[in-house]
Amino acid sequence: MIGILRGARQKLARLKPVRVPDAPARAFRDLWPGDPARGARLLRGEFETLGTARILRPGLPGTEGWDTASGTAAWRAAAHGFAWMRDLRALGTDAARLHARAMTDDWLARGADEAVADAPEVVGARMSAWLGHWDFFAATSEDAFRRAVMTRMAQDARDLSAALPAEAEHRGALAALKGAMAAAIALQEDAYLQRAARFLPAEIERQFHPDGGHVERSPSMQLLALQDLIEIRNLLHGAGMEPPPHLAAVLDRAAPALRLFRHGDGGLALFNGTRDEGSALLDLVLTQGQARGRAPLDLPETGFQRLQAGRTLIIVDTGAPPTARATAGAEGGLPAGADRFAHAGTLAFEMSIGRDRLIVNCGAAPAAEEAWRDALRATAAHSTLVLSDTNSAELRPEGLGRRPEQVETARHESAGAQWLEASHDGWRRAFGAVHRRRLYLAESGDDLRGEDVVEIPGDAAIPAFSLRFHLHPGVVASLLQDESAALLRLPSGIGWKIRASRARVALEDSVYLGGEPRRSSQVVLLAEEGETSVQWAITRVSMPAPGTTPAVE
Repeated sequence: MIGILRGARQKLARLKPVRVPDAPARAFRDLWPGDPARGARLLRGEFETLGTARILRPGLPGTEGWDTASGTAAWRAAAHGFAWMRDLRALGTDAARLHARAMTDDWLARGADEAVADAPEVVGARMSAWLGHWDFFAATSEDAFRRAVMTRMAQDARDLSAALPAEAEHRGALAALKGAMAAAIALQEDAYLQRAARFLPAEIERQFHPDGGHVERSPSMQLLALQDLIEIRNLLHGAGMEPPPHLAAVLDRAAPALRLFRHGDGGLALFNGTRDEGSALLDLVLTQGQARGRAPLDLPETGFQRLQAGRTLIIVDTGAPPTARATAGAEGGLPAGADRFAHAGTLAFEMSIGRDRLIVNCGAAPAAEEAWRDALRATAAHSTLVLSDTNSAELRPEGLGRRPEQVETARHESAGAQWLEASHDGWRRAFGAVHRRRLYLAESGDDLRGEDVVEIPGDAAIPAFSLRFHLHPGVVASLLQDESAALLRLPSGIGWKIRASRARVALEDSVYLGGEPRRSSQVVLLAEEGETSVQWAITRVSMPAPGTTPAVE
């Protein structure tokens, strides 16, 4: 029904002619740094986003490069959203400027009619990019090119204003609102601006939990949504408008919430579609957001916990996946629910020691083809328990099907030591099972103890299960001959040992997609069928010199 009403509003809006000024009335400047390496790839005709690269070159036959045959919906949304402008700008060359114009001209001629180009979140992103880089790619261009860009922007602004509020339940709705406000200010369309401002408080309220966490439960979306809030605040200030109180209140909560997800190296933990972002960008966003206060220990509504002692930091996913609704009406093949990038990684954790990451999740490739994308969304790609080789949530292209519904958490602290108890029922429907995980971190930070329990009521046999501990590529792992433990050496030379009772310890290959794909290892604790629990420990040990035999207690 929402989609039908939005379509009707847009049809009525298109009956009215648009006013097309010669140039934006206000100058904008994109706040965020680009990646020169990605910009150089664009110059070579290859667009990389979210770990997936495909050909995108002006002048290709037909509409190849922009159309549905060119890549997944997520990849095409990024291409049509034009945020890649900042990567070309980061090169700082005339060739990059001319290439930005050529790609824009090519899009106007051959890509503008694609369905994904009209999705509200994509329109909003594109208008933000065009306005944020106007001085880079358009201000000194030929009159005909500028006129074509301004005409399309005026049409998009009219349609997007009529489309508000956006139907998507994820961060895309906030991006659409931001783009609509930027275009309204640039085109001096006060009616568009007032309409967007009217929907802003409710959208902010819908996007963020009371603890400041974003509804998608993804560190990367937390970062992007925080960037959106900062840009919206700056837009309103620049237009002489007072931002609603909701905006400042959410900024005060969302910025510290982002800190919860940061490891000692400054990057983000890899949960729910997240890829590692450079610490410099996160520092800039937190500075622009005027963030105050330290990272919270937990986000109770969003569902994450942070344990920290000594130099050891542990970040745990202790929340149920976002609730979903039917995605009918999603445009351009883009999913509409807040679970669009959700992983089946409930109760997974990551662990870092100082600036060295030790235990990680495999990462994500949200713009990849379905098989590769979902391999990284699977439970086995996370540092948690896997029951009978079955995911704790059902993976679907639009989000999740079956999923944990009850996730319970209790936390205790005493004399610097910390206990965390959590459970989820993701396997209740398939096996009648509940997974319980208990973690204990000693005051020194040098001793992490865990117990994972599978509970099935009655006399039903408990299937075989495994515990997976994915290691960062910088960690060197070796298995003891009796398969009772594994030794782990960090890049700093510090040693750790992982051992278990009632399970065989194995060392297997893994992959790490925080950024570029890298080979890594994982320690796997294998429990036999009928076993109900496995106890394990990760403790700091003295490492021998390379090439010598370690002394093991």
